[in-house]
Amino acid sequence: MAGRNADQVDPAGGFAWRISPRDRVVTAGSCFAQHIAQHLRARGFNYVLTEPPHPSLMEAVAREFQYGVYSARWGNIYTARQLRQLFDRVFGRFCPVDDIWQQDGAYYDPYRPAIQPGGFASRAEFVADRVRHFTACREAFLGMEYFVFTLGLTEGWINRADGAVYPVCPGTVAGVFYPEQHLFHDFSVDEIVADFRGFLAGLRAVNAGVKVILTVSPVPLAATAKDMDVLQASVLSKSVLRVAAGILAGDEGVAYFPSYEIVTGPQAQNAFEADLRSVSEETVERVMRIFFRQVTDAGEVGPVVEAAPVVNAKTAMEVICEEERLGA
Repeated sequence: MAGRNADQVDPAGGFAWRISPRDRVVTAGSCFAQHIAQHLRARGFNYVLTEPPHPSLMEAVAREFQYGVYSARWGNIYTARQLRQLFDRVFGRFCPVDDIWQQDGAYYDPYRPAIQPGGFASRAEFVADRVRHFTACREAFLGMEYFVFTLGLTEGWINRADGAVYPVCPGTVAGVFYPEQHLFHDFSVDEIVADFRGFLAGLRAVNAGVKVILTVSPVPLAATAKDMDVLQASVLSKSVLRVAAGILAGDEGVAYFPSYEIVTGPQAQNAFEADLRSVSEETVERVMRIFFRQVTDAGEVGPVVEAAPVVNAKTAMEVICEEERLGA
C-alpha cells in the first residue's frame, strides 16, 4: 500500500459472491447504508422496494417521509439488537410495552420516530400505517436474495420493562425521556454477535437461501452517553463493530465488505467534508466503485439509469441521520 493513492488501494479483492442486476437486494442499517441503496437503485439493480410512496407524492416529500430510503420504511437501524427486534416484531415474536407515543396531539412510532414528520394525526392512522409497514417488512425479508446491513452504533437506549431498544434516545426526535424507564446501554462484541446471529437464525427459518453482506459505518459518532470524549467513544465503538463484523463474516452465508477501511484507512484522501463527519462525495464514489467492481458482476460503476423514484446526484449525497440530533 505504501506510495499508492486512495484510488489504487482496493481492500475488497476476492469477494465471496457476485450480485447480478437480477438478484433481489435489500439494504438496512445506519445512515451510511443509504448510499448503497441509492446507488443500487440508480444503476438499475433489482433493489427490493416493498413500501413505495404513492405515485402522486413529490420526490422531496416522499424522501422527507422516508419512502425509498430503504427497502421498507424502517428508518435507520443503528444496532444489531434493533434489527433483531424489528424481525421479531414483524413475525409476531415480540410486542414491546412502549408501542406508541402521544405528544402535542400527534402520535409517533417509538421505533421509527423520524419517519413521519409532525407525527400521525390519529391513533387509527398510526395503527394502519404500522400494519402496512409490517406487511412490507415481511415481504422484504421473505423475498430477498441478498441482504446488505451496515452496523452503525454500539450505544443505545433500552426500556427497563422489557428490554425494547430505541433507535435514538427518547426525547430527542420525539417522545419524553424518563430516567427511571429509559436506560443507556453500550453493546459489547459478544452481544452484537449474538443479536445478529439471533436475527439470522430467524431470517433463515423463513428464507433459507439469503446471503448477507455486512459493512461498518465509517461515520464518526455525533455524541456519546459514555463518560469520555466523543472521539474516544467513536474509535471504541467502531472498533467493537469491526471486531463483531469480522467474527460474523466467518459464519456460513455471511461476508464483509470493507467500506469502513476504504474511508478511514491511511490511503484515504479528503475522506470527510468540512464538518469532519459527513463522508465526502468523492469518497462515497470511491466506495461504490469498489463495491460494484468486487461485489457485483456489473464491473465498474456504470452510468445512472432511470429508476422510480429517480435518485438525482444531489439527493444521492444526502443522508437522513437521526443521530445528528444527539449533538444538541
